[in-house]
Amino acid sequence: MNFDDLDLERLRRRSSEKWRRYPAPTLPAWVAEMDYPIAPAVRAALQNAVDLDDFGYPTLAAERAVAEAFSERMRVRHGWSAPAGQTLVLSDVVQGIYLALHTLTAPGDGVLVQTPIYPPFLSCVHETGRRLVTSPLVATADSYAIDFDALSAASLGVRVLLLCHPHNPTGRVFTRSELEQLASLALARDWLVISDEIHADLTHPGSPFIPFASLAPEVAARTITLSSASKAFNIAGLRCALAHFGGRDLIRRLESLLPRHIRGGIGILAQHATVAAWRDGDAWLEGVRQTLDGNRRWLAGELRQRLPEIRFAVPEATYLAWLDLRALELEPSPAEFFRRHAQVALSDGVAFGAGFEGYARLNFATSRPLLTEIIERMSQALKKR
Repeated sequence: MNFDDLDLERLRRRSSEKWRRYPAPTLPAWVAEMDYPIAPAVRAALQNAVDLDDFGYPTLAAERAVAEAFSERMRVRHGWSAPAGQTLVLSDVVQGIYLALHTLTAPGDGVLVQTPIYPPFLSCVHETGRRLVTSPLVATADSYAIDFDALSAASLGVRVLLLCHPHNPTGRVFTRSELEQLASLALARDWLVISDEIHADLTHPGSPFIPFASLAPEVAARTITLSSASKAFNIAGLRCALAHFGGRDLIRRLESLLPRHIRGGIGILAQHATVAAWRDGDAWLEGVRQTLDGNRRWLAGELRQRLPEIRFAVPEATYLAWLDLRALELEPSPAEFFRRHAQVALSDGVAFGAGFEGYARLNFATSRPLLTEIIERMSQALKKR
C-alpha cells in the first residue's frame, strides 16, 4: 500500500474532528489521527458486518475476543503474560484513566504526571478532584530524559503515577533502566501506576517497547495498563480500548464500585475491528511504521536545513513531533501564528502543561507531499513576518 498517495480533496470529505475543526485551505497537523487508509483486515471485518447487516447487540464472547487478542499480542510481541481474565473492555483509554482515578483513589490524592503531556492527563486529574503533581522531562542535546532526583522529591505524598509510555508528545520510549527506576519508586512509595501504552505499536527502529507491568510480578500487581488498537490502526472513532489489571484485587475493586452498565458498552463494529487489527493487521502496520520512520527522519532534516531555530528531538515512537519554538518568539503563540499566517493547524503547547507556551506539536502521519506542503507553508510564513 502506498501511503504517500493521498487525495487531499478526499481527506477533506472526512467528518472527523481533525478535518472539520479548521476549514480549507488550512492543513491540519494537530490531533493524533493518521491520514492513511485503514488496514485491509480491518476494512474486511467492517465490510463483512455491513454485508450481513450485523449491527445487533454484541455478545460477551465478542468482548472476550478483544481481551484475548490483546493477551495474545502481548505474549507474542513482548513476552508478557497478560491474562485476558484480568481485562475490562472500555470505550477509550481516557475513560480508563477517569474510571481508575474515580474508583481507586480519593479526592485530594496526589497524581504524578510527567510534562509535557497529552492534555487529558491534566484534565482528568482536575476533573476528578485529585491533586496534580508535575515532574517535567528534561531536554537533552537530542532527546528528553526523566530527572529522577526531581521526580523523587516531587513525589512525596503521591498516590498515583500516571505514566504515558511511549510518551506523548515527546515520543520517548523509556528504556528498561528508566522503567525499573520508576518501578522502584512505585514500590517504595506504594504508588498505583496507570500506564497509557496506546502508542506501543508505533515505535521506531532501535527503540524497543517494554510494557511497564512486564517488569516483575510485584510491579504488575500495582499496575493498570491501558491500550487500544485505535492509535496504531487509525480507528479511534470506533471507540474500543481496554484496561488490563495486573492485580486481581484492583479489578475486583473497580468492578464492585462501578457496575458494568455504568461503564457502558462497546459497539459490535469496534470489537470486530479491534480483533481484526491485532490478529491480522501487522503487515499493514509494518508499512505504516516504515512510512512514519521515513517521515520523522525527513522532517528532522528539513527543520535543520530550513527552520534551524526550531528545536526538535526526533521521536523514538509515535507520529508526533514536539517542537520547541521559543527562539522565534511567535505571538500570540506558535500554534496560533502558523494557523493565521501559514494556514497550518498545530497543537498548542500550552495545552500540554505549564511552561510550554512556546512549543507546538506537529502530526506527521500524512503523505510526504502533504508534509512537504506543511513545512513549506511554515517556512514562508516565517520569512514574511
